[in-house]
Amino acid sequence: MEGEQTCAGGREQKKVLRDAFKAAFPHTIPIFAGFWFLGLTYGIYMNVSGFSFWYPMLMSLTIFAGSMEFVTVNLLLGAFDPLQALAMTLMINARHLFYGISMLGKYRGNGWKDIYLIFGMCDESFSINYTAEIPEGVDRGWFMVFVTLLNQFYWFSGSTLGGIFGSLIHFNTEGLDFVMTAMFVVIFLEQWLKEKRHVSALAGIGISLLCLLAFGPEHFIIPSMFAILGTLTLLGKPMEADGSSGGGGR
Repeated sequence: MEGEQTCAGGREQKKVLRDAFKAAFPHTIPIFAGFWFLGLTYGIYMNVSGFSFWYPMLMSLTIFAGSMEFVTVNLLLGAFDPLQALAMTLMINARHLFYGISMLGKYRGNGWKDIYLIFGMCDESFSINYTAEIPEGVDRGWFMVFVTLLNQFYWFSGSTLGGIFGSLIHFNTEGLDFVMTAMFVVIFLEQWLKEKRHVSALAGIGISLLCLLAFGPEHFIIPSMFAILGTLTLLGKPMEADGSSGGGGR
């Protein structure tokens, strides 16, 4: 009897995992195109910089921050300066502080899964996990884990293969980075269509443009995020009251 219950529990757990994977995978297909090409580019870049393939392979597993991984190449080639590396890492990835604040409610109650979700949260995983409408009956925690895991696998496999075959692959990679920009435009448009009113979206665009003019293209991201966070915090309750925050992903 106990053995039958164990088998039944195992089958149920497999079904939970299978359903979550099937629900998560389609959302990550656009990420695959961008991550794989950028990962290949990163692996090739590491190869031509004189590093063995296991450098991009390990960094994509342990760092998993695309922009920082590219910067790490110069840090490894330069003089050892841990304080500079720390400051640069905090500056480049400071936007993740705002991602984390936004995901506090969604990550709550997922147990040990939160450890990996926090580690693996990148721009793309945040966008999907925050906005996706998870089908009824699909485990929310496992859905977000598979989104994060698949995205990391795409980057890991691309960067590893780029490191292995970098010396054999010769093609012009100019313009490949626009794939990620186009993907974020599509995600923004999908969220726009879900909202009844567009106060939050217009506020984000307006504040970002003002900060761009005030601080310049190299320094506007952090100030604009602080300003957007403050503005939406002040307008949060009024928008909820009149339904203008809309979005089906909340």
